[in-house]
Amino acid sequence: MTFLNQKLVAASVLAVAASTVLSGCLMSPGQFEAHMDVRKNGSFSFSYEGEIFMLALSDLAEMADQAEMDKPCMNAETLAERPCKESELEERRTEQERERAMMQGILGGGMDLSDPEAAAQFASELERQAGWDRVEYVGNGTFDVSFVIRSTLSHDFAFPTFEEFPAGTAFVTATLRDGDRLQLRAPGFAAQGGNPLQAIMGGMAGAFGELAAGENKDSPAMPELPQMHGSFFITTDAQILTNNTDEGPRAGPTGQILEWQIEPSNSVTPTALLVLEP
Repeated sequence: MTFLNQKLVAASVLAVAASTVLSGCLMSPGQFEAHMDVRKNGSFSFSYEGEIFMLALSDLAEMADQAEMDKPCMNAETLAERPCKESELEERRTEQERERAMMQGILGGGMDLSDPEAAAQFASELERQAGWDRVEYVGNGTFDVSFVIRSTLSHDFAFPTFEEFPAGTAFVTATLRDGDRLQLRAPGFAAQGGNPLQAIMGGMAGAFGELAAGENKDSPAMPELPQMHGSFFITTDAQILTNNTDEGPRAGPTGQILEWQIEPSNSVTPTALLVLEP
């Protein structure tokens, strides 16, 4: 693969990433441990300790812009690559500014969370929401959080949710069904399936790996993005109808325990179906 084609591969991956940001798929776990305890009477608790990474807080948008600017133009008749005219480059810059403005608008009131002060303010506001016991911005788009909530499943549940922030990929969901069934899923913990951001990060690693193998010293480096590693546990005294753990349920002091070890290569969304009391 030529260096030029390698740059086009990277540009295409980054373009997909940018479109995903604009569609609201902004978050991914980093290092974490999550617990969901469900009693058959419908009471539950959920906790999440660890990192939450937000794509819009990294330098990815800037890298995507640079990759786009580096793409060649093409002759309309011969389809041969050619240097871009200044007017064409200016058109690209205008489009990038428009997309960046859209991104900031999606992040709430035009707030630019790539600014550490704005990120710290966002963390402070998030701590005002129920359940968020600790929210610390540690840089590179990563927040270190402690979240604990207890309630009753008289309605569906999703984590995380932010006030005045568009919904993205939920890490964990609890959905009530007819017949006193409760569907528990963790789409945000499935790198190759339910979590688009993790899939994009994998694609970026491949593209930037090829770029690094090229001889051009100006090749962009793969950004240092948090990798998803963690554990997800469900404990319950309710009947477990189905689950997709490797080992199945095991006995615990307060009921049965389901466990998933989450790695960047995960392709399966952790899932369990429980029966609650009528």
